[in-house]
Amino acid sequence: MKYSGWPESGELVVGRVDEIEDFGVFIDLLEYEDKRGLSHVSEVASGWIKNVRDHVNVDQRVVAKVLDVDKSAQQIDLSLKDVNDHQRKDTIQEWKNEQKADNWMELAFGEDMGDEQYAAIANELLAGFGSLYDGFEAAAIRGTEALAETDLEDDEVTAIVDTARENVSVPYVTVTGYVSLECPTGDGVDVIKEALQSAEGNGEGHVRANGTNGASGDENGESPGVPEEVDLEITYVGSPEYRIEVQAPNYKTAETELEESAERARTLVAEQGGTGRFHRERETDEE
Repeated sequence: MKYSGWPESGELVVGRVDEIEDFGVFIDLLEYEDKRGLSHVSEVASGWIKNVRDHVNVDQRVVAKVLDVDKSAQQIDLSLKDVNDHQRKDTIQEWKNEQKADNWMELAFGEDMGDEQYAAIANELLAGFGSLYDGFEAAAIRGTEALAETDLEDDEVTAIVDTARENVSVPYVTVTGYVSLECPTGDGVDVIKEALQSAEGNGEGHVRANGTNGASGDENGESPGVPEEVDLEITYVGSPEYRIEVQAPNYKTAETELEESAERARTLVAEQGGTGRFHRERETDEE
């Protein structure tokens, strides 16, 4: 995707070195339609420069900082030296991500998608998420819920979600904790079973025994009481201890779901005359 407008002063842009002169470097801006900037020789690198070609090559991809924009003169002043390695790496990665998202738009809506439709959908994603890539990533993680606040049509939302879930690699984190459950009453086994089902978030799932076979949640493998982007699994590791493993897009969500899962089990057992305790490390002996 290329923007039809102008970059702003202070913005970091990705470009391709188009022409090298003794007085500076002309750079085609890869994110903007028909926009070209100049990095004066004094902005190419720090210190005295004997030969500009010692620092850049034609067709080289670079990251530059926008110093000034003069629309009336059709002039964009750039600096290469004001970009550090960290900024350069992050900006290139963001640009690559947008290239991917641009391809996903084509996959979602077809090669014959019109410019007007593309712009309308892209603007909704940009307004809601800041970038096309972040919009697709949110759709991959949270499904249609992520796009609920946009003005996209239902079929457009479906196309984005389906494409995102087939193509976006979502970064997930995994956290683990343990809950010890005991209930001395006559129906203690059933109470523990119900507590574990509650911990999973529904009341219909079942628990993996010794880490083998079994699945929790509904027919799609999801627990209605747990957010769609979260995968929660409970494993029996040795009486009275059960391991809770949570996979989520970030640590805050993972930790919250882990603690809430354990609390659901602990509360239910306590209400039936038993005891429950959440802890981080395994306490029972390995079998």
